[in-house]
Amino acid sequence: MNLPASLDRFIDELASSRGVIAVTIGGSRATGTADASSDWDLGVFYRGDIDLSAVAARGEVHAPGSWGRLMNGGAWLTIDGVAVDVVLRDVDTVAHWSAEAAVGRYEVDQLLGHLAGFPTYTLTAEVALSNVVRGTLSIDTTFTDALRETTTFRWGFQRDFSFEYARSHAERGNTVGAIGNVARAVTEEAHRRMCADRRWVLNEKRLLDAAGLGSVSELLATHEFGRSPHDMREAIGRIEELVTS
Repeated sequence: MNLPASLDRFIDELASSRGVIAVTIGGSRATGTADASSDWDLGVFYRGDIDLSAVAARGEVHAPGSWGRLMNGGAWLTIDGVAVDVVLRDVDTVAHWSAEAAVGRYEVDQLLGHLAGFPTYTLTAEVALSNVVRGTLSIDTTFTDALRETTTFRWGFQRDFSFEYARSHAERGNTVGAIGNVARAVTEEAHRRMCADRRWVLNEKRLLDAAGLGSVSELLATHEFGRSPHDMREAIGRIEELVTS
């Protein structure tokens, strides 16, 4: 992978910092979907106390734990005109949730910006869909039968539950509640489909298109969804039929 010279030097500094086990390139740069406007996503995997002076020298650092137990911490930097996102990952936390995922166990955190939440197995997905450029990572990223079975059942159950709540809100004329739960239900179905195909998901940015559900957005437009309880119920029924068929 060809890296900008300034980024390459930064990665060298990170890799030699106290506590750092490995540095990875993730996101669109790793999956081959980057374009001219894409930034660089760096995963910094560490154990114990970590020296973040290399990051602090280039911008504001959000210390481990400041973004929650899974997202952890990091920084948004610009290095010689290049946008660089740094995410901190405690390697022992990643190893723990990866081992749990392998036997079909996971939890979902309510993370800002995520409709359906952030499943703990996303940490495994990050490793699976990234390139290690410094150091080594020994994390099994197999999408096991146990994980497939658990995720497809749970995401399907949550989808149905969200659709039921959408109908409940529609009965009361609560448009926000109805649309919100429909959006969540569709996102949960997208997760279910991806898991059924053993496809790792990093976030929800392009999830609907990846799962073949991009057309649902048209039905969520105001003129299609309607305002009256009857119109909302009708729209929910059409969307549910499209999503579950």
